[in-house]
Amino acid sequence: MAAGGQQKNEQNVLSFTEVVKGGMTVVDEKLFDAAAVQTVDFTTADHMAGGRALPIYCVDTKEKKVGLSFDAAWGNDDTEQILEILKNHDIHVTFFMTGEWVENYPEDVRAILAAGHDLGNHSENHKNMSQLSDEEKQEEIMKVHTKVKELTGYDMFLFRPPYGDYDNEVIETVKGCGYYPIQWDVDSLDWQNKGLEDILRTVTEHKSLGNGSIILCHNGAEYTAQALNGLINQLEEKGYEIVPVSELIYREHYHINVQGRQISDRETS
Repeated sequence: MAAGGQQKNEQNVLSFTEVVKGGMTVVDEKLFDAAAVQTVDFTTADHMAGGRALPIYCVDTKEKKVGLSFDAAWGNDDTEQILEILKNHDIHVTFFMTGEWVENYPEDVRAILAAGHDLGNHSENHKNMSQLSDEEKQEEIMKVHTKVKELTGYDMFLFRPPYGDYDNEVIETVKGCGYYPIQWDVDSLDWQNKGLEDILRTVTEHKSLGNGSIILCHNGAEYTAQALNGLINQLEEKGYEIVPVSELIYREHYHINVQGRQISDRETS
């Protein structure tokens, strides 16, 4: 669930100031306590941009593809309908699930995987990851990982931090757990429950929508399932192929620029 997530993330970006001196990153005390000084690990430079570790917001690609994703932290009233619509369009997407959602709706988890969609990690308890200890961060990631593995046999490798909240330590912990940290550059704002047409307009007229965009939606939002058929149609009318995030991102030989765009080093070398 990312209700309010886009707003919080934008606040983080605006107030996050850092100075790299002698391999150290000093983080703005507005977000972290006075002792929040982190050593930058330059061995993970693929996720570093200007001294800050970044998740993947979007992907640099010449192909007219977008990744469609759903955060699953609320109920499951519309999950069956969403899966049916996706099946009718023969497209696959990514579902980022919390541990509670996995526990409450195990059959939905199995159905999502059986339909060929990505299973993604959205943390165990949907907490602000940057406010947790290193041990707590790992627990938030690995508890739900274990649940999904035991339930389905599937090893998740895509992680979306709740509320879009992260710092350098969160990104490095995510990577250390074997995950790619995933954000979004197009927020449907479906959690605001303003109506079907608002979702369609927000996504299809979004200034960031383009090749390699990652679109954020939620199952459990009031109008998302109702808007989904039209959203798919309008994206396809614009020439976009909708794919799961796992098919959009580069798995190796890449770096991330200051906008969070994942860029292949093979294409630019």
